[in-house]
Amino acid sequence: YKGGIRYHPHVELDEIKALAALMTMKCSLAQLPMGGAKGGVQTDPRYLSNDELMRLTRRFTSALGANIGPDYDIPAPDVGTNAQIMAWIADTYMMSLSHPGNRQHGQSVVTGKPPEFGGSAGRDKATGQGLVYVLEQTLPELGLSFHQLTFSLIGFGNVGSWTARLLAERGARLRAVMDRSGALYHDHAIDPTALANHAQTTGNIAGFPHAQPIPVDQFYSIPVDLFIPAALEQMVNLDKARAINCKALVEAANAPTTPAAERYLLEKGVTVLPAILCNAGGVTVSYFEWKQNRQAETWDADVVDDQLRKHMHAAAQRVRLAAHRYRCDLRTAAYCAALEKIDRVYRLRGIFP
Repeated sequence: YKGGIRYHPHVELDEIKALAALMTMKCSLAQLPMGGAKGGVQTDPRYLSNDELMRLTRRFTSALGANIGPDYDIPAPDVGTNAQIMAWIADTYMMSLSHPGNRQHGQSVVTGKPPEFGGSAGRDKATGQGLVYVLEQTLPELGLSFHQLTFSLIGFGNVGSWTARLLAERGARLRAVMDRSGALYHDHAIDPTALANHAQTTGNIAGFPHAQPIPVDQFYSIPVDLFIPAALEQMVNLDKARAINCKALVEAANAPTTPAAERYLLEKGVTVLPAILCNAGGVTVSYFEWKQNRQAETWDADVVDDQLRKHMHAAAQRVRLAAHRYRCDLRTAAYCAALEKIDRVYRLRGIFP
């Protein structure tokens, strides 16, 4: 099984179950040989010291025990967790939970680790990179191209900042961005690299000198080609959807759009690109990292990118074909494509005993 571990004050069991189900669909759609999983701790890591964060992580890993393992359930970073936390999980597992004769394989108990400790090249940008590869396949059908494409972002953490930087490299322009500290706007373009450096120093986007602070309500109504939610679930509700002015909503976060908001956007003619397709790059490169660890290999960054492009292009093609076959929206098509594979496997295996 594969899925992230999140540290957030609003983590709850039903949320984790739902996210694990979405991961099952995502792994199936990306044709990864794993089921879906998720985990979390109800805490706010912003208010913990580094030592407190380490002790919490090691205690949580110890409590999980045999519920995780390199041959069973392999966690990864999610909201509120990072490469350092994955390193602590791997070290705790290797030193106290793995079988002594198999300790060298304990490193592959998690992915998203630092490169020095078995992490993969390209893992930090993987979700954003995968989204860009999906857009390579879907923009032509929308009558759009990367050059001079405009977009706005909710969330400027790992996924949002990498998405912005990778799109900017292809000529797209970030016009507006919002995080928990407020919203920013520039009539031409916000430099995402400069903003990422600012956010890394200060912890958020507030106070960035090269963009104009704007009210949150104004942020949603700024006209752009792509509106990209890259923060938490259910952030785009019906009221927000009524204000959004875009050609396509691209879900970089997990389930960021409520059903009512999506129905409104589809009726308005807005294309919604679903999360189980758009953000599958993270779990795909996590799978690559797991393979590298198990095979004692280190792939170059261009090999990782090339393999990721193949997986994301193929997944996007499966969704497009399902949308044409069933004459449905892209989210329904993505679920159809994912469930068809799961269905085939259950039919092949049967039920025993």
